[in-house]
Amino acid sequence: MFTKLIRLTALLALASTLAACATKTPALYSWQGYQANLDAYFRASSLSPDAQAQLMEQDLQKIRASGLAVPPGYHAHLGLLYGEQGDLDKFAQQVALEKSKFPESQTFMDFLTRNFKK
Repeated sequence: MFTKLIRLTALLALASTLAACATKTPALYSWQGYQANLDAYFRASSLSPDAQAQLMEQDLQKIRASGLAVPPGYHAHLGLLYGEQGDLDKFAQQVALEKSKFPESQTFMDFLTRNFKK
């Protein structure tokens, strides 16, 4: 009887440990098509900066609707796309958003702002 109780307790402990390992950590960021947009940008795909920015704006609406956070670098990349289109106001706005959401990016965002050339 006592050994059955020990076995049952060990089995329950093992089951609860496995159940705890199976739980998934909730996502912090919603990436949507961000990775694909970065890939298209760096491969100089057939998508124009305008088309890429439009896709990112659409994804930004989906991210906001999901209730998750915008991932690091998202606003900076969107700003670069606007900058390439010649819209320096939107470029500056997106870079400022990136700096406010991710203060650790300030040095790099300042570098981009100083050295951006269309």
